[in-house]
Amino acid sequence: MDNSQDTIIAAQLARQHDGKRICFVSGNFNIIHPGHLRFLLFAKEQADILVVGLYDKASSISAFFSNDERSSALSALSFVDEVVVLNNTLPEFVSALKPDVIVKGKEWENADNIEQILVDSYGGKLVFSSGEKQFSSRELLQQQLTENTKLTQQLQRYHERYDISSPLLNRYMDNVGSINIAVIGDIIVDEYQECLAIGMSQEDPTIAVSPLESFQYLGGAGIVAGHAQSLGAQAHFFSVVGKDDAGKFAQSKLTEYGVTAHIVEDASRPTTHKLRYRAKGKTLLRVNSFRKHAIDKPVMNALLEKFKANIHHYDVVLFADFSFGVLCPAFIKQIQTLCLKHNIPMVADSQTSSQIGDLTKFKHLMLTTPTEIEARLAAQDDDSGLIQVSMDLADKLKTTSLIVTLGAEGILIRHRNTLDDVLQTDNLPALADNAIDTAGAGDALFVTTTLMMCAGATIWQAAFVGSVSSAIQVNTRGNLPLPKHKVLAKIGELVG
Repeated sequence: MDNSQDTIIAAQLARQHDGKRICFVSGNFNIIHPGHLRFLLFAKEQADILVVGLYDKASSISAFFSNDERSSALSALSFVDEVVVLNNTLPEFVSALKPDVIVKGKEWENADNIEQILVDSYGGKLVFSSGEKQFSSRELLQQQLTENTKLTQQLQRYHERYDISSPLLNRYMDNVGSINIAVIGDIIVDEYQECLAIGMSQEDPTIAVSPLESFQYLGGAGIVAGHAQSLGAQAHFFSVVGKDDAGKFAQSKLTEYGVTAHIVEDASRPTTHKLRYRAKGKTLLRVNSFRKHAIDKPVMNALLEKFKANIHHYDVVLFADFSFGVLCPAFIKQIQTLCLKHNIPMVADSQTSSQIGDLTKFKHLMLTTPTEIEARLAAQDDDSGLIQVSMDLADKLKTTSLIVTLGAEGILIRHRNTLDDVLQTDNLPALADNAIDTAGAGDALFVTTTLMMCAGATIWQAAFVGSVSSAIQVNTRGNLPLPKHKVLAKIGELVG
């Protein structure tokens, strides 16, 4: 594609005379992540022709890759019609092109926009949108990545950018063996009731099933500790259980997995239990039995005493909040005060699923890994693009690194450069093709990335290994500790 401005302008003006509507967007587009795809697809829907203005690397301090690299990535998208490199010529280019619509991100709506003056001069329209967050770019991504084996190419470029190799990652995985991690959070017992689907009830529109086998697994923060131990770390786990069979099951599993458990029993709260009814690999119904009131002071003090007695062991403290009362604000505040005093890094995740989490309870973090919904809830922003939301959240939590998990769309990685306090950005596609059970995928990514960072890996290297663990987890029914040898084998398969 010829990217000279004169050629692009002439081509677009010719199309416009043919009665085709033109939409124009502009930016640096260093990394094409899912947020960009949503934005660009929304822009394409506004007109027949989508023209992307790419800021010249020579004149934009935020353009990190060459013009050719960024232009090629944009041109490879089937819904982008033209790409033009702009060297401080945005007003002149827009005035000559006269697009029917210009689209900018929602975060620019309250700013002074020169584009508004330009479109007013010829009767165009300026629209603010970051795309629809409900839009899943998985199908679009798969289409783009399948062509010319772009998935392999995308991973290869990522590996080259961040010095990712099997020997290096294997060495970091070996270093995990010297890490002591404290995991604090809610225990959950997950039960899967496999059923045979019989048919539809004749009395009412209800699916009739016959129970087959039942399987129980340690879940919640308990399996996060199990993952850490299985990956080679020495895991200490702090939590609360009820005086019931589920609590006994959870404690027996922690012992089986080799986790050092510091458990307080609380008769006022049954152990959280989630029962899933499944047939033909699909979940039909989930029944949750729980109490979510905050732990009372005697229980909190008992946990604090156990934590204080062992704090000198820990290299990192991981908060795994499933919003069932263990990680109440008063408890978090005391743990965080101790960690800051002893210079122990902290990482945190607060799950929003059937219950509503609150990530803003945590501050001064090395890492957090919210889903998009969790990130938007914490940032109180349902409209802006992923880049703006993640930046606001990183500032709010005072976190160094943040990974927004996007399910089948992969992950968006943000990292604060300590030299200039700027958040760097990259993304990785999902590494699993067919998920059997997505429960626990985020937990696997979270704990693996944490351990790799503590072992010396950069956030970019750690996030890749975390994605590998997540891919392994979703191919397994139920939550089981991640086998280290499987992670190493998958790394070898993807990196070579």
